[in-house]
Amino acid sequence: MNSSNEALLEIMGLNKIYPNNFHALKDINLTINKGEFVVLLGLSGSGKSTLLRCINRLVEPSSGAILFNKENICNMTQNELRKNRRNIGMIFQEFNIIPNFSAKTNVMTGRLGYLNTWESLLLLTDKKIQESADQNLLRVGLLDKKKQKAKTLSGGQKQRVSIARALMQEPQILLADEPVASLDPATADSVMKYLGKLNRNENITIICSLHFLSLARKYGSRVLALKDGELVFDGLPEEITNERFKQIYGENAEEIEIR
Repeated sequence: MNSSNEALLEIMGLNKIYPNNFHALKDINLTINKGEFVVLLGLSGSGKSTLLRCINRLVEPSSGAILFNKENICNMTQNELRKNRRNIGMIFQEFNIIPNFSAKTNVMTGRLGYLNTWESLLLLTDKKIQESADQNLLRVGLLDKKKQKAKTLSGGQKQRVSIARALMQEPQILLADEPVASLDPATADSVMKYLGKLNRNENITIICSLHFLSLARKYGSRVLALKDGELVFDGLPEEITNERFKQIYGENAEEIEIR
């Protein structure tokens, strides 16, 4: 962990109310510094995914401010937002990769945010982008799989392809939304190791929502817990004991695996 005291992300009074009047986020206030590995814990419906998606405006906040590098994401035009999203990589639970594309081609699509319409048509023939895709596959240990179709890869390998794709953006921060929820424990741990290396060795800030308390303790430098849209814990991983965890979530604590 190489966290500094320099704020990368400041969230102030963030609320999200969906059209059905569901209050998904309630007055969230947070400062996240460069180099932190922040783990988000919470039950299904607690607001974890909404919070991550508000940070890059895949979900529109109802009120509040989100400052990324001191600029308010909530006030950005679509063009400004497109440029800003280059700095914010996103990793999804479902991988969101194209099954019939090779691993390398999937990774190369991570560069589309830098290209205009005409340049995007030449994406697959750009030598620099090809080299960068190889480098990023190497970073996640998959260079030897670059020609394989994504649909032939294991779940863990698919998630590592999605990490390499996000790295094509050269992001300052990675948002990982339940990235290991569909993986077995051993594979989940291997994927988390790659995220940990990116955080430690390259100082990429990571905000990762998880369902496993043990992984939060192992990889996080800071743990945030959400309950019914409210931030109910913000502290060090070792401070969130099993007893404290059960105090927060009560009888529903078993939904998050303590192992």
